[in-house]
Amino acid sequence: MSSRRLMLDRIRAALADVPADERPQDVPVPRGYRRSHATGDLADLFAARVADYRASVVRCAPPAVAATVRATLAARGVRTVVVPEGFPPDWLPEAPGLRVRRDRPPLTVQELDALDGAVTTAALAIAVTGTLVLDAGPGQGRRALTLVPDHHLCVVRASQIAADVPGALATLDPTRPLTFVSGPSATSDIELDRVEGVHGPRVLDVLLVEDRPGHPPVRQ
Repeated sequence: MSSRRLMLDRIRAALADVPADERPQDVPVPRGYRRSHATGDLADLFAARVADYRASVVRCAPPAVAATVRATLAARGVRTVVVPEGFPPDWLPEAPGLRVRRDRPPLTVQELDALDGAVTTAALAIAVTGTLVLDAGPGQGRRALTLVPDHHLCVVRASQIAADVPGALATLDPTRPLTFVSGPSATSDIELDRVEGVHGPRVLDVLLVEDRPGHPPVRQ
């Protein structure tokens, strides 16, 4: 008997008592596992985990977002950026020498590759894993905008931080194109030589907007 036949026979045997009209959603799945491993302040934990990935984190108050975006781009020497539709206009800085491109009509891969970076928002963030999640919503744009340019500056509110992956998944729409970003793009070969920028941006900056009452921003 082949391995394939053996596997299929075992599956059929396991499903022998399942009614033919039963659907997966008819049977509740036990979820008694621990929902979160987060401890302490979620914004502090998120910032620490993002830094572990060799990404930078800057925290600021809501009124200082545009100025902080401008300062971050200037520090990286960024001159041209793409900004998706729906990005809050009061977060977009006006700076001499900074050229802002819109993705309307959609920019070609060659045009995106010629830009210095992209500035976006996020759908949410995950504290324990230091992850940003983009779902192509307002201010986030299509995936190519944050994969082709060499620099990604993502603005996320502290109130958007979920403690752990289960809580984050419960709030996301699984029908949307979800992109999970944990640090800048990096890979390594069999000898563990790290190479950055292979599958996405070489540089990731996260601007964490401290919008929770009673939590003053901390510059990092």
